[in-house]
Amino acid sequence: MNKNTAVYPGSFDPITNGHLDILHRGLRVFDRIIIAVARNSQKNPLFPIDERVELIRRAVGNDSRIEVDTFDGLLVNYVFSKGARVILRGLRAISDFEYEFQVAQTNRTINEKIETIFMMTSLPFSYLSSSVVREVAVLNGPVDSFVPEIVKEALEKKFAERQALPREEKKL
Repeated sequence: MNKNTAVYPGSFDPITNGHLDILHRGLRVFDRIIIAVARNSQKNPLFPIDERVELIRRAVGNDSRIEVDTFDGLLVNYVFSKGARVILRGLRAISDFEYEFQVAQTNRTINEKIETIFMMTSLPFSYLSSSVVREVAVLNGPVDSFVPEIVKEALEKKFAERQALPREEKKL
């Protein structure tokens, strides 16, 4: 068991500056953070999981305190399997809290040894989500202040490819 390791789960489709804000602030509290990218079959992601993992790795650089991994199944089982006991979650607004509270209580019921720590997003990112970034990017809007440069480039490439598809093949 490693009390100084937290797991920061999400779909990260794509990773945003808000995610990175929580990650870097979390590193002030924890010695190590595992970014756990969910393989969620119920969502239709913009980026395949391998590409999301690569974008995250490139966005965080070579910080030995950060591990990027993928998981499926129950988060608490994954956290336990990694020897961690803390789930790190970011909150933007009261609406996030209600959902996150339900998930945290469910996780605690499943495994009472796993704690969830909530961190409020910094004010400049309080409105930011991956879905907002995708909406702006698909309309060729500027995403420079929302995502790292590597993600901006990947979004531009992704939507340039989609613009080249015949109309009936386009999907968001």
